[in-house]
Amino acid sequence: MNSALFIGKNGLTRQELRQAPAYTKPAAPLQSRTAYAAAHVVPRQLGNNVPGVPADIDWDNTLQYRHHLWSWGLGVADAMDTAQRNMGLDPVATRELIKRSAAEARSVNGALVVGVNTDHVEDEVISLDAVVDAYTRQLHFAEEQGAGVVLMASRHLARAAADADDYRRVYSDVLSRASRPVILHWLGAAFDPLLDAYFGSTDFQKAATTALDIIADNAGVVSGIKMSLLDARKEIHVRDLLPSTATMFTGDDFNYVDLIAGDANGHSDALLGAFAALGPSASAALQALDAGDRDAYRRILGPTEELSRKIFESPTYHYKTGVAFLSWLNGHQPAFSMIGGLHAARSLPHLSELVRLADAAGALEQPQLAAQRWNSLLALNGVS
Repeated sequence: MNSALFIGKNGLTRQELRQAPAYTKPAAPLQSRTAYAAAHVVPRQLGNNVPGVPADIDWDNTLQYRHHLWSWGLGVADAMDTAQRNMGLDPVATRELIKRSAAEARSVNGALVVGVNTDHVEDEVISLDAVVDAYTRQLHFAEEQGAGVVLMASRHLARAAADADDYRRVYSDVLSRASRPVILHWLGAAFDPLLDAYFGSTDFQKAATTALDIIADNAGVVSGIKMSLLDARKEIHVRDLLPSTATMFTGDDFNYVDLIAGDANGHSDALLGAFAALGPSASAALQALDAGDRDAYRRILGPTEELSRKIFESPTYHYKTGVAFLSWLNGHQPAFSMIGGLHAARSLPHLSELVRLADAAGALEQPQLAAQRWNSLLALNGVS
């Protein structure tokens, strides 16, 4: 039975979940778009994964999830926000995650990029030179593992920079030390309020000018930029001004369907936390796009956007809870738990809506298991 309980405004209702879509894995690499899914981490069931302690990771299930994404033709973006950096994933665990994921990627020729930041430095306020050194240490470690690099937005840089010129200087110094092309990351305040004035201004046009200057001044090193501002117009503005040497990777978990589809001037590739929860759907949609069937692309991926908007609703930085929840419903981890205890960051009504929307979007890979697990979670919380 696929019957699941749902929490509504007028109480509980019961509904049969739909059968899983008959999506098939690609027989060849995806062609029309480059797509990375920003993957989460699975905690060890018997670990002490409470707030403020080092992460205790279930490596088998964490790495198996990456193989799940690779098997659907997607690349993996690891050690990013979805892996709970600055929200439970400590520096030691981050390095281990990068090392292990890089080894697994090599074993299957899977595409992998990893986040490089300054977050191993404990002091909140450091000099610009110290920011460069911190970035460089992580950059070289990632390169030594053979992983591609996403140069993440740094809280240390956001605190230390006095103006846009400081951003230009720091990025130029760091990029000059890279041995291969890297992707920049513009993370919006919805994901991290400390980054509200990143690239030197809260004025979007001024910040965008700075980001574009950095890309143009380092054209041989910057291969693209991931924008996570949750504003399609801003992404398209920057996308239209990018040099031919740089790719736009959408990180917009609200508007990715149109951004990936593109317009007369171009399209965005994908580097999305949402795709970690929607691997089979994302793959099937991109396979349709490869075949030139844009209607099928929208038919498959369109319904997932409402689910993604719910996962990423305010406070947006707790979206990781929804990603882990769907991973559990779909049988990719043994328990609905997260490092740092953050599985408690969303309410039962929120999770209930995720089940409903995942069902409607065809994002439940094993509906019978999903119903069983969801109903058992409700019962555990006194709802039956």
